[in-house]
Amino acid sequence: MQTRAGVLIAAGALIAGAATAAPTTAAASATPTATAASPAALDWEKCGTKRYPRLECAALSVPLDHADPGGDRISLALSRIPHTARTSQGPLLVNPGGPGASGRTLAGFVAAALPSGLAAQYDVIGFDPRGVGASRPALNCLPGHFSPVRPDSVPRDAEEERRGAARAAAFARACGEKHGKLLPHMDTVSSARDMDAIRVALGAERINYLGYSYGTYLGAVYAKLYPQRVRRAVLDSVVHPGGVWYDANLAQDLAFDARHKAFLAWVARHDATYRLGTDPAGVEARWYAMREALREEPAGGKVGGAELEDTYLPGGYHDGYWPLLADAFSSYVRQKDSGPLVKVYEAVAELDAQGDNGYSVYTAVECRDARWPRAWGTWHRDNWATHAKAPFSTWNNAWYNAPCAFWPVAPREAVDVANEALPPVLLVQASEDAATPYEGAVAMRRLLAGSRLVVERGGGNHGVTLRGNACVDRHLVRYLESGEVPSADAECAARPAPEPASARSGA
Repeated sequence: MQTRAGVLIAAGALIAGAATAAPTTAAASATPTATAASPAALDWEKCGTKRYPRLECAALSVPLDHADPGGDRISLALSRIPHTARTSQGPLLVNPGGPGASGRTLAGFVAAALPSGLAAQYDVIGFDPRGVGASRPALNCLPGHFSPVRPDSVPRDAEEERRGAARAAAFARACGEKHGKLLPHMDTVSSARDMDAIRVALGAERINYLGYSYGTYLGAVYAKLYPQRVRRAVLDSVVHPGGVWYDANLAQDLAFDARHKAFLAWVARHDATYRLGTDPAGVEARWYAMREALREEPAGGKVGGAELEDTYLPGGYHDGYWPLLADAFSSYVRQKDSGPLVKVYEAVAELDAQGDNGYSVYTAVECRDARWPRAWGTWHRDNWATHAKAPFSTWNNAWYNAPCAFWPVAPREAVDVANEALPPVLLVQASEDAATPYEGAVAMRRLLAGSRLVVERGGGNHGVTLRGNACVDRHLVRYLESGEVPSADAECAARPAPEPASARSGA
């Protein structure tokens, strides 16, 4: 569940959008010469959309295995909004998270969201990481793995849990059978080397970088491998560098449960609109009663218990979803009308544009990046213990990651991203973020010498910059303009929680 569809950054979408062992010798000693040999000509073509008409696209050939530059090659899909100022500050590579999220339209979003004079100084570069989206080949291990209605995520007995593990093992087996040649090279280190190949192709001595969520870890790994190639870097919603990836997901379960409780408390505060009660505990009991009913009789033949969790997970990423989710909740409980719930589920599924591809890349990267428990008994113990404290999505997340228990490719060692060779790095974090809990940003702050942390105090949304918090964005803009970080860690107040939709419309 690290970040189901990355950070759903696209403005106007439903709204919104989950990471120590010692480094390997290769990671610790890597130099830029390990990447592509020489600049490659990039043939930029117009590929603008209605929202981002200036977008240009290109493809870049890179080695499948950067240790074997003369071997098989793959293709990366790139995008850019070119600079228009007389003097350029160079390329600003952007990544939305994942792993498995497409990054090409993010270039358009970032260029449009930054002040125009600042955006004009950068070539904003988006890219689909290896295996993702328009990059080739694209992974799709087992089409339809998430088609509704899935087995309920919370096992009722040992047999249901055994079947869940067997289902995860089947996904891992299918991925190995279909993409066995690619899987040894689907990892964050390989993607970081791809980023340096992009730098070389752009003819840039150094890059600037803005990464969200998983993109913070990708950026930190790139900086570890190529510290002299980093000009400026912004890491927003920071993955815990000591939790890659098993521990990070268990931490997420607790944080998402807390964020779900915050949503239910918001529903209780707006009882005049939703009529589900003024006591948060009572509202929570009604939500779980709805979940149990859907387990027995899925709404519209599509929304069972697992799909209900999928539908409400975006509320843990961004509170802009809360009015929509609360309306569907109230309609189901009070009017016995499941139509709004089905519509929200379908909308969330549609937003997850990467679908099977995104999940295939997610598992391929996370399972390869670091060690996971191979004994199912460890998963059983840890997830039941976590579920007892955080029942909202623990088992849903467990099954999302469970293929890693059976992955057909041996894992790498996680990279130690501690770094004293970088220019100042700007870290940004909401204090109540569920997908990348606050402790991760604090840990990264300690590991990146000279970095500064801007905290959105009281905020729970994932992906903080360029989302309407003027205080946060002032720090971002100052940094991208001049490279200046705050003299000390800074705080910004969170934006207010949303109002119910009916209240906003004056109903």
